[in-house]
Amino acid sequence: MVRRHELSDDEWDVLSGLLPRTGTGRPRRDDRVVLNGIVWKLRTGSAWRDVPERYGSWRTLYTRFRRWALDGTFTRMLEVVQAQKDAAGDVDWLVSVDSTITRAHQHAAGARKKGQVPAETAHAHALGRSRGGLTTKIHLACDGRGRPLGFVVTGGNTNDCTQFEQVLAQIKVRRPGPGRPRTRPDHLLGDKGYSSRGIRNYLRKRGIPHTIPERSDQQANRRRRGSNGGRPPTFDKERYKQRNVVERCFNALKQYRAIATRYDKTRESYEAALAIASLLMWI
Repeated sequence: MVRRHELSDDEWDVLSGLLPRTGTGRPRRDDRVVLNGIVWKLRTGSAWRDVPERYGSWRTLYTRFRRWALDGTFTRMLEVVQAQKDAAGDVDWLVSVDSTITRAHQHAAGARKKGQVPAETAHAHALGRSRGGLTTKIHLACDGRGRPLGFVVTGGNTNDCTQFEQVLAQIKVRRPGPGRPRTRPDHLLGDKGYSSRGIRNYLRKRGIPHTIPERSDQQANRRRRGSNGGRPPTFDKERYKQRNVVERCFNALKQYRAIATRYDKTRESYEAALAIASLLMWI
């Protein structure tokens, strides 16, 4: 399959109405050309300076990307498209959660923040150090068709279960008219990394049915306690097979080389790259 580096006419028709309106002043570079340059950069993983001249000055691309990343433009665009799909009945609320680790390139380690020591800076920008070096972890929830509903970015040494509630809190699909956005899946699928009493209690309190396999050590501990160990949680093997959509979601996101390997120094830029890739998966 040949990967496209530019927006199709249909994609641009959707995105053009979601971009911030320009004010008065001198003419600026066309937004479609700029977005095409940004998508090209994310697809190839190239440096900003290496973006082809047909997209204009790399400084213009980088400046607009950073501006839209910091003011939440890409996140708002993603939320609008999700709301449109939900209104059309095109969201499968069988939600899967999981995480994936991406290697951080040495260029990603250069961000500094005034008043912070290097360890604090790495934490603020979602970088974690392990044997393999600096890594970033993407904690993600996707719908039953493998499209991202919400994500959280942390250092690669962060445990999955500690971010579970934060990931679900990112699911906020607005509905037509007044009222709160939809935040609750019809059913949730997770692997053994999410098998904890705290997570199961959290899901029960929110009335979210779930299929999460029990770890072997938890099974042994329950059997050792006998009748005091309680009943094992229900587990539907056939439904659990559908959890593979989250793996396919990660695979699609990592078709963008700037996501598969992190080059961005700041958390905001990397999250913006994820938002753009997620947005194009929804269109």
